[in-house]
Amino acid sequence: MTSTVDKIRNAILGKYPLIYLLTWEEGRALQLLEAFAIKLFGSAEFLHVWSCVAGFSGENKDPVAALHSILHDDKKGLFVLKDFSSSMSTPGVVRSLRDAYYALQTKDVYVFIVSPELNIPESLRKEVLLIDMDLPDEGEITKHIKKIQQSFPQLPLDDTAIGQMAFALRGLTLNEAGHIIQRIFRAKKTGADEALKEIFSEKEMIVKKTGYLEFIPPDYDISTIGGLDNLKGWLVKREKLFSRQALEDGVPVPKGMLIMGMSGCGKSLSAKAISALWKVPLFRLDMNLVFSGIYGSPELAFHRALKTVEAVAPAVLWIDEIENSLGMDEGQGGGGNPYVFATFLTWMQEKPPLIFVAATANRIQAIPAEVLRKGRFDQIFFVDLPNDEERKNIFEIYLKRNGGDLSQFDLVFLAAATKGWNGAEIEQVVVAARIEAYHEGRTFTIDDITRNTSRTVPLSKTMEDQMKKIRSWAFGRATPASKYASHPRL
Repeated sequence: MTSTVDKIRNAILGKYPLIYLLTWEEGRALQLLEAFAIKLFGSAEFLHVWSCVAGFSGENKDPVAALHSILHDDKKGLFVLKDFSSSMSTPGVVRSLRDAYYALQTKDVYVFIVSPELNIPESLRKEVLLIDMDLPDEGEITKHIKKIQQSFPQLPLDDTAIGQMAFALRGLTLNEAGHIIQRIFRAKKTGADEALKEIFSEKEMIVKKTGYLEFIPPDYDISTIGGLDNLKGWLVKREKLFSRQALEDGVPVPKGMLIMGMSGCGKSLSAKAISALWKVPLFRLDMNLVFSGIYGSPELAFHRALKTVEAVAPAVLWIDEIENSLGMDEGQGGGGNPYVFATFLTWMQEKPPLIFVAATANRIQAIPAEVLRKGRFDQIFFVDLPNDEERKNIFEIYLKRNGGDLSQFDLVFLAAATKGWNGAEIEQVVVAARIEAYHEGRTFTIDDITRNTSRTVPLSKTMEDQMKKIRSWAFGRATPASKYASHPRL
């Protein structure tokens, strides 16, 4: 990917007189252009800055007058116009810019319009070169961390810790990163976990502004997932691959995984656990809000959502019930449209390397072949109902979570009594048992659980035929998430 420095250098080599620099980082843009002025003309004095308040050294505050002075004052150098984009639609400015385009091609004069908003009139699209300024890379962020660290000598950070912070701060502007770094040092939260929590919190605030992206806190440890050893092992093996070091070493970075299968068997929990394991923020995309029309057309809202996730990378993007979210299953009333679906497929193929897509699906028959083909997702896992050993593990997890004394519970009996149950159903009977016992002012026992078990009809009985079809379809098409599943359990 061509860097901003290379784009500006190519623009100057190509003698483009009018360059629109799209960026939120005005200060960083000025520093970059100052370096170009020194390199091209030998001094920073050849960087001339205009704003609607200060003009050029207090003069020519009017946009047309500013352009007129650039054309006729016979100065050379780089001219930076702040606050100029809002005036670009007026006839006088359009005419002046067009005149400048033709008049400046033979001079050592380059006009840079710096703005966070894109506002190029259709009549000027051929004359103005657009450069979308990149966000700072890890090298710039690392330098910024070390610069701020000099003010806090009592809180030393080694290069490893600084590298971890710089990696996590990717996707933020230098100003945003600077505020977080200051907060981390001033609050003395330089420990790895504390610092990452502060960074994730900032990224949460950024995505909240969109309305349709939800930050999921990294509170779900992989050890809280019962069973699914194949899936968990796959994630553990790729923990080090989703990193800056892997990118530098040229190792393929994980792109995404699709988890499909039985409802209530841990698909969503597995997606949530990636964040804590890989130490990157997780964002859930609410496609219902995207399609609601509140944020404009679905196509535009979806495009903005993807761009927002790219801006806060490295990150995990979770799309729940993807077959319904993207409107793949038209027979079931999917709310999507073919343009959003096509955009998603293209983006999956071309997206930046440090965005991992975790997608979950229930009606796997509804997923088109284009999604399942190799190259979209690194792995497709099928989650089936837990077997006896996995149900024992699930009971152990939820009994501990609810304050139960494991020595007082026969896990083998409980696993046998809940054959055909999913993890969510097991969780609910444990919770119900604890609530009843708490209401009566006592500790819950195995009798409370068995009593609630007898009242519950598991999903595997009410949807038996549908589950058989799901297993049959998944056999040979997906990797079993459980190490115990080597064939469809029909």
